[in-house]
Amino acid sequence: MEKKAGIKFYLFLSIFVFVIMFPFIWVFLTSIKPPIEIFGGFNWFTQNPTFQSYVNAFNTRPLHMYMWNSFAVSTLTTVIAISVASLAAYALTRLPIRFKGLILGVVLAAAMFPQIAIISPIYNLITGLGLRNSYMGLVIPYITISLPLAIWILATFFKKIPYELEESAKLDGATPFQTFRKIIFPLAAPGVFTTAILVFIAAWNEYLFALTINTADRWRTIPVGLSMYESQYTIPWGDITAATVVVTIPIVIIVLFFQRRIVAGLTSGSVKE
Repeated sequence: MEKKAGIKFYLFLSIFVFVIMFPFIWVFLTSIKPPIEIFGGFNWFTQNPTFQSYVNAFNTRPLHMYMWNSFAVSTLTTVIAISVASLAAYALTRLPIRFKGLILGVVLAAAMFPQIAIISPIYNLITGLGLRNSYMGLVIPYITISLPLAIWILATFFKKIPYELEESAKLDGATPFQTFRKIIFPLAAPGVFTTAILVFIAAWNEYLFALTINTADRWRTIPVGLSMYESQYTIPWGDITAATVVVTIPIVIIVLFFQRRIVAGLTSGSVKE
């Protein structure tokens, strides 16, 4: 009976993983097909696999430049957002501040505004500051949309840390910032790195602000750059899917790197009794 249950579980798990991975598998299979097979009909595998689409992806558009722009903007956004959100979440959860619930409610409300509703004032602000077609021109709005969510996630992790540790640090003469840096932040490392992953991926995939603010090809990011592969008469799906596979690799590597950090944070942040 247990064996049958185990077989059913793994069968269901295999089907579930296949359904989830199907878009990625199909993108890769499309990227190695000749153009005539892509537009010729539905075929799982190609008889003549080719990597010409990958060559075209770099020759048709400056894909490496788009990737660097996305990496620079996403990294700056993540570092600044996590730094500010960590201090804000610590203050709202661990320090004696009045109206904490109201403040967190306002922060959550700020995260609910759709991007299209704030694109006009953000655009005017960035233009007034002279930051169009620059990294900071995207980092500022990205922080605006990612900071509220980061504060809420980190506040949840900070609340789970025992207050006795903080009280012990105060008895030893530690300041609030020393307590945050040496005790609270290391113990909340899993939450910090999880939040960093979400912020980085959100900044990497953002399209609307990147399309509106950075109009020069030199400063375009990956999502906007991929949309530039379309021509007047046709859509080069082979080049687009090849570029999609290429730009997905850095995200996978970064996520794996952060996953290791999360495990390390869980181990080093454990409380010894």
